[in-house]
Amino acid sequence: MNRLHATKDFWLAALRADGPALWDAVAETGPDVAIAACPGWTVADLADHLTGLLRWVRASVARGVTDRPAPRDEATERPEWSEALDQLRRELTGTIETLEALDPDFPAWNWAPQPKRASFWDRRMAHEISVHRWDAETAAGRATPIETKLAADGVSEVLDTWLPAGRRQGPDDLHGVVHLVATDAAHEWFVRLRGPGIALLDTGTILDSDDHHPRAKITGTASDLQLALMGRKRTDQLALTGDPRLVQALRTG
Repeated sequence: MNRLHATKDFWLAALRADGPALWDAVAETGPDVAIAACPGWTVADLADHLTGLLRWVRASVARGVTDRPAPRDEATERPEWSEALDQLRRELTGTIETLEALDPDFPAWNWAPQPKRASFWDRRMAHEISVHRWDAETAAGRATPIETKLAADGVSEVLDTWLPAGRRQGPDDLHGVVHLVATDAAHEWFVRLRGPGIALLDTGTILDSDDHHPRAKITGTASDLQLALMGRKRTDQLALTGDPRLVQALRTG
């Protein structure tokens, strides 16, 4: 696996770019438009989800402890659309301000088998907003790809965080190796599936004599790879060879 070495500054820069773009698409589209990439959701559902999530992250990450926080409160009644837009804008801005004020090593709970530090949420929120920005722009009829380096890190996040945390949506009874290639980012990943288990392999240690030959290979831009893993694009929209079920097993959305 290629190492990206992304940093807090990189992730917050992505948030500053994608947050306003997401809000613009939501405001332009209106509350009742369906989001094809998220079956059953409207733009109002997306705004409500993000407002609640961002508010919860802001409160949770600033506690300075690593124990599990209380679950999110579910709103019983939605505000008028103009107020919903204003709340979303405030939470996007406030989340950036909260994360910016915290050292990456500041203690903070997360749901992954990783160190419990604020840097988890720098990364997680950058990808949460970039993917949902794409969702909102899709509903507006003008989706633009996720920035290449950010998307490559998003692929890595699925493979090194979501899947080891057990957040797989695909089948968990398959065995084999999947090779993912980002054509625009000079990055590739090898993933070994062992039924419910998964291992992200270091490409620097793979030898011809090893039994690491891929049984499926999927190739596309970093953005398309991330969107496919997050359930936004079909795998047949990318170049795929080998057993497509192995690629489906990597989906987390």
